[in-house]
Amino acid sequence: MANLRNLKKEIDYRLEELVFDCDMAICFQPSKEKEIFELMQEGVALRNAFYVKANNPAEPHNRSLVRKHYAALNCEMDDAFGKLFEKLSEINK
Repeated sequence: MANLRNLKKEIDYRLEELVFDCDMAICFQPSKEKEIFELMQEGVALRNAFYVKANNPAEPHNRSLVRKHYAALNCEMDDAFGKLFEKLSEINK
């Protein structure tokens, strides 16, 4: 993923999936609404942090380094959103 536009779409897609899953969890377990809402807020903060990282690569004029930066950011995004989904699963037990 070496394209900024595609990376931003992927970030938004992951957040959208997290928010949708959180909404469904709130529908089925209204007693845990506070914990799930906090998880949603954490996801939005994470999305904003990834946007800042995506918009500010270390060497913006070196295409090779920018692509490596985006690839590393994509891996970091996989881990971070994966952890949020794991937290949601733990809340829903």
